[in-house]
Amino acid sequence: MKIEGGGRYTPDNWVVLKFDVEGSPVIHKVLCGWSGGYLDGDAWQMNSGITMVFEREDKVDFYGNSGSCYTCYKNSYGLRMNNAGMFNTLKAEFGDGVEMLPEDTDWNEYFNNTNSRG
Repeated sequence: MKIEGGGRYTPDNWVVLKFDVEGSPVIHKVLCGWSGGYLDGDAWQMNSGITMVFEREDKVDFYGNSGSCYTCYKNSYGLRMNNAGMFNTLKAEFGDGVEMLPEDTDWNEYFNNTNSRG
């Protein structure tokens, strides 16, 4: 897990989840994964909720409610063993209330559109 100080993270892979659960406001979160080595296992982490997005040609910075920043490379979007288990757990708990957004989402457009936040 690459932690750059000040709550900055660069995951090996990532997806954006939309939580739309009855009785709660819609929230979007980044579910990240890091691949472990021989001595340390895989790890996953989910941010506190996306508040701001800066998209560039090859990567996207997602800022969260806690002030953390996740720098996510576009070519690493997707579920792997390190975060798929948590996604499956969330689907089992929330059913259709949790959705993984498509890889080809225009993140700037999506998060600057007030309708996407619910």
